[in-house]
Amino acid sequence: MSKTLRFGRLALLLAVISGPLGLASAAAHAPSQKTAPSQHHVSATQPTPDLSGRKRVGKASFYAKNFAGKKMADGAGMDPHHGNAASKTLPLGTTAKVTNLETGQSAKVTMQDRGPHVKGRIVDLSPSTAQKIGITPKTGVATVKVDPITVPQPDGSLKSGVVAPDEMAK
Repeated sequence: MSKTLRFGRLALLLAVISGPLGLASAAAHAPSQKTAPSQHHVSATQPTPDLSGRKRVGKASFYAKNFAGKKMADGAGMDPHHGNAASKTLPLGTTAKVTNLETGQSAKVTMQDRGPHVKGRIVDLSPSTAQKIGITPKTGVATVKVDPITVPQPDGSLKSGVVAPDEMAK
């Protein structure tokens, strides 16, 4: 008898012997195909959304030119001349005042994307917004303060952040 045939018979014998116990054990460890993933599920790799409206300080960078027109998390195309921004934790639709702590210059942005995907950075800005607050291609990154103006809540309401909307006119 060939080795292949003996192996096949051995595998069949093991399957018959294990019977329902082997299948039950496999079913207990297999993911269910019937259960749809929850829309509210947050994986261990995704930061928890921050709905608090608190300010944050950290590093900002800006989108590279090759991202122009690419779809952002909210479905819109990235416009390098618009005030779009990306945050890992602020809800999409959040408006915020971003201030370069080195230059004192600030601009209003809307969180429309997820990112930045570089450790230690808290916000990615459109190139025009980065330029408005003094981040140049030469510097590339700056320390900024992000002050939320309005933060969308899960129930559809808007929570006021630390900056009043009328303060942006100043």
